[in-house]
Amino acid sequence: MTSVTIKNSSNKQFKPAWWLRDGHSQTLWRRISSPKVISQSRQRIELADGDFIDLDWSAQIDPKKSNDKTIVLVLHGLCGCSQSAYITTLQTLLNSQGIASVAMNFRGCSGDFNRLATAYHSGISEDVGAVFSQLSLQYPEHSFVLVGYSLGANVILKYLGESQRQENIKKAVAVSTPFSLTHCSHAMLNGMSKIYGKYFVRKLSLEFKKKCEYFRASGNSVELERIESLGNLAGISNIWEFDDKITAPLHGFADAEDYYERCSSNSFLSSIRTDTLLVQSANDPLIPASSLPSIASLPANVSMDLSAKGGHVGFICGSAENWLEHRILRFIES
Repeated sequence: MTSVTIKNSSNKQFKPAWWLRDGHSQTLWRRISSPKVISQSRQRIELADGDFIDLDWSAQIDPKKSNDKTIVLVLHGLCGCSQSAYITTLQTLLNSQGIASVAMNFRGCSGDFNRLATAYHSGISEDVGAVFSQLSLQYPEHSFVLVGYSLGANVILKYLGESQRQENIKKAVAVSTPFSLTHCSHAMLNGMSKIYGKYFVRKLSLEFKKKCEYFRASGNSVELERIESLGNLAGISNIWEFDDKITAPLHGFADAEDYYERCSSNSFLSSIRTDTLLVQSANDPLIPASSLPSIASLPANVSMDLSAKGGHVGFICGSAENWLEHRILRFIES
């Protein structure tokens, strides 16, 4: 059990399902469970650099007719999308409460290839800013809640720390945040966590290969040349190597270490002025205890729920209630 103290913990603490007692089972159950099927409507936002981002709104709630003029903007994790189970489960609960929600697909995650060689990474806060600026113009009378999972959680915290206080963002929730990208990347090089690292690097490498083929087939020689300038990419076997050889140079970082140091949300927590809830698990197989922030580093408006058992974006309690989603809802409504 990590020595990090729980700050402002929920009065209804998480208790895992009896058949999902360890972090791995909690993590995998969430990943393999069938996502809630909901109706979504797509909005494409054109970006200043010529690329685009796709948003998927819950079609059941019209933002202009929502109960309390609140819109929840949700960000997925690494290799996720708006169809990920944790996204649609949250949107289903928000629907039942009459709360409008929209899931942001990071570049290249919506089912369509993005137009540039660059894509997304754990510090791509400028894309959140572009999306939020557009939504604020569309819905000037609404307030917003930001909810992020894993990579998306890190991006949200970085964005909030950089922008500090924005009056129309009333709250934020970050679930299973990899606060120190260096520690988390190292964790996936060893032990059982190595399985997750191999899964991610296989999927990322396959998506990268398909994108190269798409650029080649569509005649996008400019972006193809940017990728080919990275050199020989054969033999990448773990997340650290992928970030060092692909993510970092494509997105303007010197190497993986530079990328991790500049984008880890730990460095931005003290600057956050929005009421923010951190939801973490001590047995998260992807986020070691060494990555978690100390209570002393958290400003008064940032609280942390730290459960002993919950895995990575797991928190499966086994009852009829989806604990994680209801915890987020209670925080939004409090």
